[in-house]
Amino acid sequence: MINQQTKKPTALTRRALLISGAVAASIAAFGSQIAVVETGAQALASNDIRPFRVNIPAEALADLNRRLGATRWPEAETVDDRSQGVQLSNLQALVRYWETEYDWRRAEQKLNSLPQFLTEIDGVDIHFIHVRSPHADAMPLIMTHGWPGSMFELLKVIGPLTDPTAHGGSARDAFHLVLPSIPGFGFSQKPQGTGWNPDRIARAWDVLMKRIGYSHYVSQGGDWGAIISDSMGRQAPKGLLGIHVNRIERSTTIPPEVGKALKNGDPAPDNLNDEEKTVFNEAREFLSKGFGYAAVMGTRPQTIGYSLADSPVGLAAWFYDKLADWVFIRGEPERAFTRDEILDNITLYWLTNTGPSSARIYWENATNAAMPGIISVPVAVTIFPGEVYRPPEHWVERAYPNLIYYNKVDKGGHFAAWEEPELFSAEVRAAFTSLR
Repeated sequence: MINQQTKKPTALTRRALLISGAVAASIAAFGSQIAVVETGAQALASNDIRPFRVNIPAEALADLNRRLGATRWPEAETVDDRSQGVQLSNLQALVRYWETEYDWRRAEQKLNSLPQFLTEIDGVDIHFIHVRSPHADAMPLIMTHGWPGSMFELLKVIGPLTDPTAHGGSARDAFHLVLPSIPGFGFSQKPQGTGWNPDRIARAWDVLMKRIGYSHYVSQGGDWGAIISDSMGRQAPKGLLGIHVNRIERSTTIPPEVGKALKNGDPAPDNLNDEEKTVFNEAREFLSKGFGYAAVMGTRPQTIGYSLADSPVGLAAWFYDKLADWVFIRGEPERAFTRDEILDNITLYWLTNTGPSSARIYWENATNAAMPGIISVPVAVTIFPGEVYRPPEHWVERAYPNLIYYNKVDKGGHFAAWEEPELFSAEVRAAFTSLR
C-alpha cells in the first residue's frame, strides 16, 4: 500500500517486537509487549517503514484502574465558577466513569482499524497513520495534531477527507492523508536529547512525505500543528504546495503598537476598530488568566512532568482544564465530546507516559528561536469562533504575504477537526482547491 522510495523486503519470515520509545515506560513496568509487527528477514534499514499495531498490556490497564481507585482528592474549590481551575465535581464525575465504565480496548480497536506505521527519522521513530484515498488523483496531505490533543482529535476527518464522495463532496476534493504523532507524543518515540523544536519537526515531516513516496503535498495543522506547518512554510521544501492553518500565531500577526500595549498592560490603542479591540481584549484576557499552563511547560516541563507521570487524575485535570478553556462552548467539554472521546485522548497520554515528554515541546519552542524568513508558500486560513486568538484578515496578511484563502466560520473551537469534523473537512477542501 505504501509507495516507498527504498527497497521493500521481499519476504516476511519472522515476527519481531518493535518497541516505540513512547511506550517504553509500560514495557519497563510490566515486561509485556506493546506492539508486534511483521518485518523482513534482513535487518531493517534506518529509512524503512514498518507496520505498527497497538496492544497495551492488561497489566498497564489494571495499574491505571488501581491508581484511579486510590486517588487522594483535594477539597472543593472555594468559588462557584472555574476561576480556580477544574471544578472538583466535574473531574470526579469524569474519573468515576474512567474507573468504572471506560474501555480502552475500544479506542485500541479504533486505531488498529487504520493503517499505522513507524519509521525512523533523525534518530527518532515516528508513528503515523497513512490512509490513501480511493480516488487516484487525490492530493497528499500531512496533518498534525496539537497539545493536549493527539491523533485522536483528527480521526473523525479521515473519512470526509479521503473519501469525500461518501461525505457530500466530490472526487476532486480527495486527499491521501498522513497523520503523524509529534515526537514525544503518543506512539512516536521520545527524543533523548534537545533540539526537537517545530523547525526540526517540520524538516522531519518533509522527509516523511517523500519517504512515503509523495513528491508534492500540502500541510495542515492547528495548535502545534499550525506552528509546525508555519515552519514548513518558511522552509518551503521542494514539493510543498501550500499550508492551511486553523490557529494563528499572535506574535507574527499582531501590529507592533498593539503588541507593545499588550506587553505593557496598556489600554487598546485608540486607532483600533471594534473588531480589533475585541481581539485585543481577548488576547489580554488569555495572557493574564489563561497562559499559565504554557509558562509552566515552557520553563519547567520536568517539574510538572512528575505529576503527569505519577497521577492519572493529575494528568486528566491538566488536560481537562484546557479542553474546557478552548472548546466552542467554554467550560463544557462534554458538550463538544463524549466522555469516551475525552478519555481516549487522556488515556493515550497515560499509557505511553508522554505527559512529560509532550510538555517539552513548549520548552523547545521557547529555547530554540524559529528560523528566520517569511512564509512564501501559499497559505490558507480558517478562523473558528471558539479559537483563543481570532485576528482580522489584514492582520493575518502580515505573517502570510501569499494568503490565498481566509474564512471565518460560525461554529467550532480550538479543536476544530474534533469538534466540527464535517465543517473542518469542507474548509480544508476549499483551502486547497486552487492548488490542485
